[in-house]
Amino acid sequence: MASTGMAIDAAGRRPGRERARRGLPRMAGAFALAFALLLATFAAQAQRVEGDRAAARGVYSAEVEVNGQGAGERDAAFARALAQVLGKLSGDRTAASRPGVGQELRQAGRYVEGYDYRQDEGVSASGAPSFKTTLVVRFDREQVDSLAAALGLPVWPQPRPKPVLWLAIDDGTGPKLVGLPKAAAARTTLQRAEQRGFRLGLPNGSAAENALVGAIWRGDTAAVARASRRYSPPMQLIGKLYRHDGGWKADWIFVDDGRVLSRWSETGGNALRVMATGADGAADALMERYAKAPETGPAGTYRIAFTGLDSADDYVRLSGYLQRLAVVRGLTPLQATPGSVAFDVELISGVSGFNRLVAGGDVLADATVEGGEPVYRML
Repeated sequence: MASTGMAIDAAGRRPGRERARRGLPRMAGAFALAFALLLATFAAQAQRVEGDRAAARGVYSAEVEVNGQGAGERDAAFARALAQVLGKLSGDRTAASRPGVGQELRQAGRYVEGYDYRQDEGVSASGAPSFKTTLVVRFDREQVDSLAAALGLPVWPQPRPKPVLWLAIDDGTGPKLVGLPKAAAARTTLQRAEQRGFRLGLPNGSAAENALVGAIWRGDTAAVARASRRYSPPMQLIGKLYRHDGGWKADWIFVDDGRVLSRWSETGGNALRVMATGADGAADALMERYAKAPETGPAGTYRIAFTGLDSADDYVRLSGYLQRLAVVRGLTPLQATPGSVAFDVELISGVSGFNRLVAGGDVLADATVEGGEPVYRML
């Protein structure tokens, strides 16, 4: 019998084929593992993208406690909510006091995309049930961005970093690290960060990380940065909270990629409030480094003409509209001819800022330029 070149064992099996059959489960298992890892990678990427989107949406929303659901109370709450949003967008806690902002806060409702009410139940100091009403406001992103650009507000770009909070607390029993298992202890700091438009992370709280308390207490930023390499980004908010003069004191250091951006201390009688100041200092440091002011024209007085006026009522309507614009500081009539009028308009952010506010409105059409001066037509 001619040999086929393939051996057959005593049971009539071909060893090569048997090895191939035994290898199939291993290959299938390897393929399944690789596929699972690929799916996990895609899921992680999707979670990061969704997290960035959620963070961006959070910048344009705010929560304000209200005393009722009447129109007057709601309008006042809209103004407070818009002030919060502009503060988060820019990272500047004083954004509401910048030139022109107060004027727009008084008409904050025009920027609202939607709102809802939420009832929260709590317990009063006397132990009786208490209820509070919160207005949750969502603002139109494009309109708010245009407002910020028109007013020359700096903008802290998205997505924003999530620094790691390395916080040690000594309540008299020795310093202890606040890691993920003890996240509730740092709640006020984490919440304040979200109110300022960014998020803070916490270390996992492993034994090695708990041993880092001494370095935190010494302010050893290099040691903390080395321990923080497993987390991203390479930013650390390092703080220690301890009893001081009958109250509490917190010492803070903010580090960005090995560079100390800021050091500060806060004292007070309430530990939770003192703890929250860490997020404020981190936001101030990040805003100072990363927020960018938009390119707008210089503040000054510009001659601007308007056409399409068919009556005295049109003139009154135009004048009132211009005086309500947040970028307009002053208005001086120059000359009027049938159907048109020219003003010297004092602007806080140049004609480009003026353009941003009037664009898409129902009063003025886009400008043309005649003789070097912008000319707008009334709609």
